Amino acid sequence: MENVIVKYENQRIVYLRDIATISFDYIEPNSYARLDGENVVTLDIKKKSGGNLIEASEQIQEIIKEAEDSGRFPPELKIAITNDQSRDTKLMVSNLENNIISGVILVVLVLLFFLGLRNASFVGIAIPLSMLMAFMILNAFGITLNMMVLFSLILALGMLVDNGIVVVENTYRLMSEGKTPIRAAIEGVGEVAWPIIASTATTVAAFVPLLFWNDLMGEFMKYLPLTLIITLSSSLFVGLVINPVIASRFMKVQNTSEVRTKPTRNFWYLIIGAAIIGGLAHLAGATFLGNLSLIVGLVAALNRFVLQPASIKFQNGPLVRLENVYRRTISYALKGYRPVWFFLGTFLLFLGSCASMIVAPPKTLYFPEGDPTYVNVFIAAPLGTDITKTNAITAQVERALKTTLKDDVEVVEATLAQVGEGTSDPNEGVSMGNSPHRGRVTVSFVPFEERNGKSTSDIMEKIRGAVKDIPGAQITVSPSPFGPPVGPPINVEISGEDFTKLVLLTDEIKDYLKDAGIPGIEELKTDLETGKPELVLTVNRDAAKRYGVSTADVAMSLRTALFGKEISKYKEGEDDYPIMLRFEDEKRYNLSTLLNTRITFRDQATGKISQVPVSAVASLDYASTYGSIKRKDLDRVITIYSNVNVGYNANEINTQLKERLAAYDMPEGFNYKFTGQQEDQASDTAFLTNALIIAVLLIFLIMVSQFNSILMPIIILTSVLFSMIGVLLGIQIFNMDFVILMTGIGIISLAGVVVNNAIVLIDFVELERKRRALELDLESPDDLPYDELLTSIVSAGSTRLRPVLLTAITTVLGLLPLAIGINFNFFTMLSSFDAQFYIGGDSVMFWGPLAWAVIFGLTFATFLTLVIVPVTYLLIDRAKMRVLRLFGGGSPSTSGSLAPGMQHHDKP
Repeated sequence: MENVIVKYENQRIVYLRDIATISFDYIEPNSYARLDGENVVTLDIKKKSGGNLIEASEQIQEIIKEAEDSGRFPPELKIAITNDQSRDTKLMVSNLENNIISGVILVVLVLLFFLGLRNASFVGIAIPLSMLMAFMILNAFGITLNMMVLFSLILALGMLVDNGIVVVENTYRLMSEGKTPIRAAIEGVGEVAWPIIASTATTVAAFVPLLFWNDLMGEFMKYLPLTLIITLSSSLFVGLVINPVIASRFMKVQNTSEVRTKPTRNFWYLIIGAAIIGGLAHLAGATFLGNLSLIVGLVAALNRFVLQPASIKFQNGPLVRLENVYRRTISYALKGYRPVWFFLGTFLLFLGSCASMIVAPPKTLYFPEGDPTYVNVFIAAPLGTDITKTNAITAQVERALKTTLKDDVEVVEATLAQVGEGTSDPNEGVSMGNSPHRGRVTVSFVPFEERNGKSTSDIMEKIRGAVKDIPGAQITVSPSPFGPPVGPPINVEISGEDFTKLVLLTDEIKDYLKDAGIPGIEELKTDLETGKPELVLTVNRDAAKRYGVSTADVAMSLRTALFGKEISKYKEGEDDYPIMLRFEDEKRYNLSTLLNTRITFRDQATGKISQVPVSAVASLDYASTYGSIKRKDLDRVITIYSNVNVGYNANEINTQLKERLAAYDMPEGFNYKFTGQQEDQASDTAFLTNALIIAVLLIFLIMVSQFNSILMPIIILTSVLFSMIGVLLGIQIFNMDFVILMTGIGIISLAGVVVNNAIVLIDFVELERKRRALELDLESPDDLPYDELLTSIVSAGSTRLRPVLLTAITTVLGLLPLAIGINFNFFTMLSSFDAQFYIGGDSVMFWGPLAWAVIFGLTFATFLTLVIVPVTYLLIDRAKMRVLRLFGGGSPSTSGSLAPGMQHHDKP
């Protein structure tokens, strides 16, 4: 190529090498990347919408391994995968799966103690059958298994057995009274069919409004109500159809007075068979199957010699004493004026719990916060900074991080630095084009269980302290996001029409807020990019017209000189390389040389090729401008934003900022608005409040249709209202944060769960009143004497004690592993004896607030159902009969029994 003849003149040959330097080199870099200080080439891979992240990650790893094994990559090439988000997803999915297994085990254990092994098996079968039906329906809708679906199954875990508990327990009670299994199953499910249909409908109704959550957070959370509705509907089918059929065929009344001392022959067959299969599997190398078989044998032996005797002792001892204590308690609460005092005491406790949230409010968060899995350090040099300068600043940041993190190397997985393209801070909006003035350093951490108790939040604060004083750039440290992307925690939009005044006003407001000295603000910044340098080339149109030169000719000549022009391609093998023509470096960056660049054109008058320097038709001026101008609703907008330091609450800081800005004299024509996370929080809070109101109304309508009464639903809804006492006091006592999204969804979930037991209890009270009325040959249950009314309430409460306790305990225990963060890998335990046990992790940070809200509320609601609901029932029944008597509508028998009943103290 150097010997290409350019010109032949006066018998002299001019070669290309005589007028140009030819070199085979790389294009000018528009980005840099380093991994742990070593230069690397990075390949960012993003999942497309609707794709499976885990499958994509596994396929990528298979492709890399196949290429390495086949020798396609040179041996000295090192490939490292960093910031693999599929790992976090798989870990969270694995934790949720194991939490489901832990919850199932706890639920079955509780059922075993209350109902015995056989009956516990009848109820426990509802869990896998309901989940299997739910998986089939979800798959038919095209919904894949994700962490929202898995958590929904955990939340539904305790509720799945509710219907089965009521049906099986009622069938068992009727069999104990001497009825045949088939007759007991038919009558047992017939007595409770409508109550459990109504209770399931009310639970489902609580989640229906969440299906209409139509913003970004709603897209993220929509799988929760959808999965719960499908799973609970499946459990209703299992409870009404499958459980009665199995109970009628296999249920037996257990003799709890004596324990069989001699194991049966089938028991020994099971133990020996499990031991043989386990031993053969271990010899064949099938460790998982071998361990599973041995565990089946151990569980069978444990059940026979420990759990079954303990269950019988529990049913004959503590459970009987508990029932006696409850009977005495409810009888005591229903005497004389005590129902009034019990109700007023509960109401005052409700007011006190609400007042405690005002007097000593907990920290309020929009979304759960926890230790980040990675930290981004965003570097923004002034506009116009050369990429080599930005690279030098980024390298300085890397050195500072290396020094700061020297004591935390076991926690840091990798440090990836990038300069140039794709390094913008997402909080600043979408960045278009190249960004040579920007850089990013990502510090990724090992999984939670490998951190040995070290907090990555504390490490992030150390990083902030290490980089805040580095000159030459604006540096922001941001944690990895939890859940869907939201705006910055502090985000104030200043809007107006006059952009020049808007710029000055924004700077003034930013300084005004800084002067307040509010702690917890990382650093107030604006998204306005000012001082963008530029060289303005002004073409003299008269001169250009005189020479016959167009503005396009001027522009193309300068572009060729500065950036180059592709004039051909050089082919080597199967590779093509563009041939670029441009000035030498010392001339490219010399303004005098650029202005003297010759514009070659054909003279229209003479037809000859002519040349004229750029300076003859254009002049050059220095100037600066804005990087971008943003508009919102036709108004120009500049945003002031910041992150919040660890240990500080964004809502408290924003409250102080709002108070500060309220005292600021805003000029006419300009406005400010708190947006970002605050705007999302306000929107979602309003939606969840409306969703709760709609859910309560739907529950009310369902109960009105079931009881054909307005008073009965009011009684039950008081338990929903008072269940908030448990949530509020639990948050206060244990000093927890009030997470608007998760705690809010937990309260809505609680509303549907709490009514279940109350519906069944009230329905049994009504049923017991009808039975008593028939026994006494009364025309209506309302004619029942006061003593008999009390007896009916106490009898119904005692009858429903076990199911009420069971449904509450199973729901609480189903959520407890997730709330505490108990992680136990059953699969690795069986395959390699590695339980991978630890407490905590990302799952508990994310789902803990929701789980605790349900646990606190349901625990207190159990007391409400067993005591306050009967008390409220009696009070409303008293009030109703007084009204009827006042207007002459009460029957003589009832009217005559009410007045003495106020002072009645005999036991029913």
